[in-house]
Amino acid sequence: MKKSKERIEETEDEYAEIPEEVLDKEDLEELKEFKKESEDKEEKESTKAWEPKTDLGQKVKDGKIKEIDEILNKNKKILEEQIVDSLINVKTDLIAIGQSKGKFGGGKRRAWRQTQRKTKEGNIPTFSAMAVAGDENGHVGIGLGKAMETLPARDKAIRKAKLNIIKVKRACSAFDCSCSEPHTVPFNVTGKSGSVRVTLIPAPQGTGLVVANELKKILKLAGIKDVYSKTSGKIRTTFNLVKACMNALEKTNLEIK
Repeated sequence: MKKSKERIEETEDEYAEIPEEVLDKEDLEELKEFKKESEDKEEKESTKAWEPKTDLGQKVKDGKIKEIDEILNKNKKILEEQIVDSLINVKTDLIAIGQSKGKFGGGKRRAWRQTQRKTKEGNIPTFSAMAVAGDENGHVGIGLGKAMETLPARDKAIRKAKLNIIKVKRACSAFDCSCSEPHTVPFNVTGKSGSVRVTLIPAPQGTGLVVANELKKILKLAGIKDVYSKTSGKIRTTFNLVKACMNALEKTNLEIK
């Protein structure tokens, strides 16, 4: 298995069918890179074959709109995910909103949240997934998808996350930092959702993301590298924790009077 690159060049299909349990650490990393490249290739091909159904999409494809900020600054509604794919380099990740079954009520966090509906025919399961999409350069969005299976739920969540992209203002505003790079939030911002309150505080360069693990995914894709945080309320409810963080990021665009 040391010649995995040669196997990729010979036949992609054969390499893709190899189970991950057989691969060592190096080959597993190469397999993940290969899958990521193939997914990016599929996205580019779908964008090329895209036929816009909205006036905004037609302007983007014709090249009249070249930056996504032109859309977001005018508060225009994005109804096609290809608009986002063609304007920015989108990266996605899944938020761990579910929990696997374990002994005595324990279990590891996972990306899928499973619920069941009782009917005469039996239990009908439904899977939910929450995705975050961003370009690590001041644009991020979240989306929630539900379906009867896991992969369709993931695809729905990623699509909605792209449609819900917002602009995040960044700056160097920590009192003990004087660099010129936009690496943190411009000022203290507090977002809320339900009982959860999330406050993002500017931090000097090199601090890192001092937030919950799930919030790190959002801030990383938003392009924020250093920040302090303060939370209160029922923070174990991941839905409200993520929404409160997004609400705080939206407030970075407000002007201080």
